Amino acid sequence: MKNFALIGVAGFIAPRHLRAIKDTGNNLVAALDKFDQVGVLDSYFPNADFFTEFERFDRHLDKLRRKGTRVDYVSICTPNYLHDSHIRFALRHGADAICEKPLVLNPWNVDALGEIEKETGKKIYTILQLRLHPSIIALKEKIQSGDPGKIHDVDLTYITSRGNWYKISWKGDPAKSGGVATNIGIHFFDMLLWIFGNVKKVEVHISTDDTMAGYMELDKARVRWFLSINANNLPREVVQEGKRTYRSITVESESIEFSEGFTDLHTLSYREILNGSGFGLTDAGPSIELVHRIRNSEVTTNSPNIHPFAAK
Repeated sequence: MKNFALIGVAGFIAPRHLRAIKDTGNNLVAALDKFDQVGVLDSYFPNADFFTEFERFDRHLDKLRRKGTRVDYVSICTPNYLHDSHIRFALRHGADAICEKPLVLNPWNVDALGEIEKETGKKIYTILQLRLHPSIIALKEKIQSGDPGKIHDVDLTYITSRGNWYKISWKGDPAKSGGVATNIGIHFFDMLLWIFGNVKKVEVHISTDDTMAGYMELDKARVRWFLSINANNLPREVVQEGKRTYRSITVESESIEFSEGFTDLHTLSYREILNGSGFGLTDAGPSIELVHRIRNSEVTTNSPNIHPFAAK
């Protein structure tokens, strides 16, 4: 049994990590969040020590270590801009880090963390759960076994409606979240790079605080993409059904169905990490480079490669 600590336990994604720790037969010894609405702990680890102040959490982990209770992993579910600092904290406490995506906001942060890995001998893992989804694995195998010279036409559309709170929170601040492409798009971009190869060209057609769209050419694909948190961009039929999220990936106009099967992917990710085969810095790097390039690109308005939703 491994001992875990978790930073950001009051956050939206934290319950998936709590479940993964429990389902893999491990123990949470301590958790941290500046917000104290963490009753979710009762469902998983009611005996875990909880802290609202980073300094007391830091001291507690040090005290546990001195008493012989080693923290093996620190799970990080904090806002994007804090990931880098909290990963460093984990490694310097002698623990491996398991961090939600995006691992960091900038490519040079990846390089710096690689140096910390070498210095401490500890590992940094990230959650790239779409790589473990059966439908996505099947698509990758299909592309790999097909015509090696074929360039596939891909459309990615993801609209997940968010209210006014989003812009007020850290997620609405590009300096803290990386903006829409980073905050809600990075796992899709990672998936596309994993399947279709390296980036050869990038265009950005829309770049606002609630919507981004563009085009990129990969080794084996031409990708038109559209990402938004604005409910006004939802297709009419989705609104009529009372839904607030629309997700679509098509390859050669054929829809890839992956709306199901997400429930246990964090647990599966943890199993891979505990087996020593989880996703690390090298895996996370390409998508971090891509979203950094996207948010720093000038907007192109006269491209023939515009996503249908962006053309409306």
